[in-house]
Amino acid sequence: MYKLIIVDDEKNIREGLAECYPWEELGFEVCAVLPDGKSALNYVRHCRVDAVLSDIRMPKMDGLDLARQLAADYPNIFIVLLSGYAEFEYAREALRYGVKEYILKPVKYEDVLRVFEDIHSLLDQQKNGSVMDEPTTGYYDQIVEQVTDYLHQHYRDASLEVAAQLVSLSPNYLSRIFKRKTGINFSEYLLNVKMEQAARLLLDVTMKTYEVADLIGYDNPKNFTRAFKQYCGKTPREFRKQDQNQ
Repeated sequence: MYKLIIVDDEKNIREGLAECYPWEELGFEVCAVLPDGKSALNYVRHCRVDAVLSDIRMPKMDGLDLARQLAADYPNIFIVLLSGYAEFEYAREALRYGVKEYILKPVKYEDVLRVFEDIHSLLDQQKNGSVMDEPTTGYYDQIVEQVTDYLHQHYRDASLEVAAQLVSLSPNYLSRIFKRKTGINFSEYLLNVKMEQAARLLLDVTMKTYEVADLIGYDNPKNFTRAFKQYCGKTPREFRKQDQNQ
């Protein structure tokens, strides 16, 4: 059983996190619930801890300072931060300090389960010697990587619904995670992939514009022409003419 501490300055939240999740089934023992980063750091200095679930904003020592100190002194501890949308950029900074993942508030039950299932697996690997260093790729980074691979391979018929099924998330939740990790919407990313592929296909002058449109998933060539011009500032015809003149 791996040792977990929960850190939050709001008593009802930290106790709720400790009591409302099946930690034992996930392979964790909640060995302490603490009100701030300073208390957590003091606990870690005296007791074994494998994972920390901490709020990012707290008095005395916040989650970012706690993560920074743990990364320096206890690099094998897995850290998960809780943050609100307003603290997103603040939370991203914590990734430099070995933070495994951050979970957006309001906390959703399935988010906590997925993240700690992943951490348990990584702890097992670490214990067995197959993980030498603190992993830098979080659970959601792996999800996004799966989705982007899917988009590059199946751009013609790709959809958010199918992508969500592939990674076992709801479409709405995947959409939020994808935007948080990549900085752009799922649909915008897919459009970029389609247009980049279209540009490559248009270099083959033997292909008709409507054939290129069909290959990237446009039934109406006019819609494709409009989208392509909006994307690169030129119509497919103008794009080809420019390439031939170079």
